Amino acid sequence: MGRSKLLKFQDNDRRFNVIQSGKSSYETIKGKWCESQFKNNNPIVLELACGRGEYTVGFARKYPDKNFVGVDIKGARIWTGSKIAEDENLENVAFLRIHIQNLDNFFDKDEVDEIWLIHPDPRPKDSDEHRRLTHPRFLNMYRDILKTGSWIHLKTDNADLFGYSIETIKDFKYASDLDYVYDLHRSDYLKDHLGIETRYERISLDEGETIKYLKFRMN
Repeated sequence: MGRSKLLKFQDNDRRFNVIQSGKSSYETIKGKWCESQFKNNNPIVLELACGRGEYTVGFARKYPDKNFVGVDIKGARIWTGSKIAEDENLENVAFLRIHIQNLDNFFDKDEVDEIWLIHPDPRPKDSDEHRRLTHPRFLNMYRDILKTGSWIHLKTDNADLFGYSIETIKDFKYASDLDYVYDLHRSDYLKDHLGIETRYERISLDEGETIKYLKFRMN
């Protein structure tokens, strides 16, 4: 392991806004995010596979009356968003370092108000279908932790993942109000993203790809 990555991991160990294995909060946070982490009763919004947490931090700046949790397994990536949040005194930001398939071990029933999936790994191999974040096993997990009627959002440059997600959501009996566009930057939905772009999105745009976007409610 390089020295730079090691120093980032040490920073994560000391930061209150990072919840990861080895910290007492890691074992006790389920059902207590507002009480223990944020010290308020505001809505909780998740960014799954958050990487550097561009949406987690960007939304937190704009919406101080909501709590934002970025979830990813990559500690060196989480470090970036954690540092920005700490430097800017954003007390409505936290990062959870876990594999997303274990999400329901860290959030209680009806504890979450909204979920954003921002450029997740498309998992193009058929053998990896069960690892796509819009696979039915994940949709059922989201349903368990979300309040009824909450929104789930997907933003991706990958046409295959987008098509797969649309069909999967259409077939999912607890999903409603599905809406989608194949070019976010030429749609009215762009304003909802507050001008936030991830590094991967900028690369895709520079290569001439369009950014796809969908949202639906979980019932």
